[in-house]
Amino acid sequence: MIPLAGQPLPLEAPHPPAKPAANRFKLIHLLGIDTATPDGLARSLPFTLCDTTAGAENEYQTAVLGDREQVDLACEIEASGFFRNLKKRARRGDTPQFRITALERFLENNHERVWENSWVRLPVEALTPYARQVFAEDLRADKRRKDSPRRSDACRFSITMAGCEYLRIPISYLLKLALADAVGHPSVHATIRDAGQAAMNHFLSDNTSPETFSFHPVCADGQAGPGEALARETALRFLFSQLLIQYANRQFGLIDSGQRATLYFAPHPPLRQKRLNALISDSFYRSLFMSPCLSGWDDGEAKHRYMHLCHTVLSRSQLNAVIKLREAGIVANNLVVLPSTSNISLANNGTHISLGSRRLTGCMQDPGSGFGPAEEKHYGDLAIKIVEHFLPLFVGTFSAAPYRIDFMDFHPERVLGFLPHELDFTHLRMLWRRWKIKAHMKILGRCITPFGPEWLDRTLARGFGLKGDFVPDFRLIDYLVALMATDESPALDGCLGNETRLKQDLGDMGVFDPCMPLYMLYRARCFQTMGFSGFEGRHYSLFEDLQRDMAPAANLQMLVTSLAYKYIFTGAVTHADIPDHPFIESERRQIFFGTAAGVPTFYVRTDTPNHLLARMVRKTANIRNSRRYAGYTRVRTVDFRQMLVKLLHQDAPELIEAGGLGPTLADLARRTAGKGCHTAAGRLTRRICDNAGAAAPMALSSDEFNSAAEKFYREELKKEQIEQALDVWTEQVRHLDGMSTWRRGIYNQALFSVLGGKDAATEIRNRRSAVVNETLTTPILARLIHLMLLTLTHMKRNPRSGSPNDGVLPDHATDTPPVH
Repeated sequence: MIPLAGQPLPLEAPHPPAKPAANRFKLIHLLGIDTATPDGLARSLPFTLCDTTAGAENEYQTAVLGDREQVDLACEIEASGFFRNLKKRARRGDTPQFRITALERFLENNHERVWENSWVRLPVEALTPYARQVFAEDLRADKRRKDSPRRSDACRFSITMAGCEYLRIPISYLLKLALADAVGHPSVHATIRDAGQAAMNHFLSDNTSPETFSFHPVCADGQAGPGEALARETALRFLFSQLLIQYANRQFGLIDSGQRATLYFAPHPPLRQKRLNALISDSFYRSLFMSPCLSGWDDGEAKHRYMHLCHTVLSRSQLNAVIKLREAGIVANNLVVLPSTSNISLANNGTHISLGSRRLTGCMQDPGSGFGPAEEKHYGDLAIKIVEHFLPLFVGTFSAAPYRIDFMDFHPERVLGFLPHELDFTHLRMLWRRWKIKAHMKILGRCITPFGPEWLDRTLARGFGLKGDFVPDFRLIDYLVALMATDESPALDGCLGNETRLKQDLGDMGVFDPCMPLYMLYRARCFQTMGFSGFEGRHYSLFEDLQRDMAPAANLQMLVTSLAYKYIFTGAVTHADIPDHPFIESERRQIFFGTAAGVPTFYVRTDTPNHLLARMVRKTANIRNSRRYAGYTRVRTVDFRQMLVKLLHQDAPELIEAGGLGPTLADLARRTAGKGCHTAAGRLTRRICDNAGAAAPMALSSDEFNSAAEKFYREELKKEQIEQALDVWTEQVRHLDGMSTWRRGIYNQALFSVLGGKDAATEIRNRRSAVVNETLTTPILARLIHLMLLTLTHMKRNPRSGSPNDGVLPDHATDTPPVH
């Protein structure tokens, strides 16, 4: 262990700052940025109100409700060679009997009949010819070739039951197949069929969960940011997915066969899936849960192998993190609870919000503009470093992932997750010490952690009242969200190719694989890869209310990104002000991770070379020299976040005024004040406790709280978000079905084919309760799916619908599927 005593050791010379790819003053001229007046700056900076477009990617949790005899997951486990071999080895005494007993209990003791991330089985004869054609095309090994042979694993997706042919598919692909079926009838209007075919490309999958991304980029609503429009588009996409799931349940006979598919927002890997993961091998886990990538990629098998690679690498990386904990002195002896060889963190679900700049994209499109990949990289990296200082404002404030941890589970090798790969050992030790204090893990004045044997830890917990802890956003701790740079290979020094060099270093260290994209909190979306120039915020977990939480989060993301470019083009912050050194990178990111864990304080070197962070700390109230760590300043997280709000008012008044972001900042001030009752984390926690009949999360065990959270997400929150989306849809169809649209005559025949002359808003109102309660018949569901396709198409072609914007947006977000 390397103790923190005396003055901190001097840092090695940081990586030399990148040389500007273009002189700043020349670039100001090239981009047409007006630095003469604040108003001119607010009009001409990248990522200001009129310059920004936005899109989102959402990962959904899925489950199949039914008995074990009908649900695919249970049937696959029971019929597997793994299960049969385990039973035989247990009978011979080669495997402890408790392993087979635990697996049988997993199958038997599912009283709620919920099987998360199970696949479904549906009869082939239930599909329309067009849906069968889509499935056959997706089975091609190379979708770019019409003469391509079938995938080598095509047999996985077909089974024979009672003499009939059935498909076995994940729910992520079920969404696309349901859409193909709903628009595949010959009677469907061509406009609707074309819209459905285009929409299919937006239904993908993450490693396990279904994933959708925006059907079209959105821009600002008049005098406010793009957040409200993005929240509306996200709500409609969620509702569209609900209609498709309900259609599949009815049309494909899933309900009749005892398998009701469901889809909802939930941030954490399911508890039962975690328990199953501890009972099976990593390879068997991948065969049960990894996405087969049937949709969204030309070479689905190659993408499927990539999914396997991600799981294998993160599982290995988690084991290497334990070694780092030993090196950091956090694990003081060799008594550890080894993590499973299969890491389940990839089953988490979050939201990514991408922002594009019309100004930067336009320059990248023009080879003679003088703004190319080198300039995009140089200033983009600096913008990321600046924005990372503001990210603590988002954690728990707009999105959250509340989680309860019992004392028995409070082993550092479990709760610290991937933090050894994300933080310097100094900050890791500081965070861990303060976290233990927050969790009140003391016996006779001495901090302790669980010893390992469950009976002993349970006895200690009961005898000394050790309850563990409650965390506002455990998803950001449990998942690898931001890899730390190495001494030789910084990721954000502004040099082309720096990410490749860092990934090679991390691969040599057993932390990562060079074939995978670098995990970052705020990631550049480069023009050459994505077709637009911008950034992707990957730090969002669960939004309780899309309009109330996602909208202001997207607006705030736009503001801090624009402020970063103001700092850059006014010369206030350069690469040299935020040196590229692992310790300095960790110093700013520790605040983010500490906020996610609910740790109330952090420590910054009094002589930190990070000039931006030093300025922020000086402006923070209630700071003092640390009594424990000489040469460090103690900062309270709540004070730091309130300082960031004041700093936005101080440094970006013209951006706030021009962007109409006054209400967003006022709302942010309320959320960061007091005990967080206005935050997403506070509201979600309160509602979960209310549903569990408890006054506070610490009044419940981890199983009780986390199970109550899953049930809340799956039932009550899902219904609420469907109702909110129905409100949005009712408003949007008024524009689709309005007089100005009818006069243009674009959708008249298609609308008449769906509604027969009825009012669209009235039709939605009449079906509202049936949509929420999932009792609609197949013909009505098909009609609503067609109406939704027309609504989304109208919104894409007419950004004025629902907002006073002018012009049609460039479709910068849909050409290339995002890669994770």
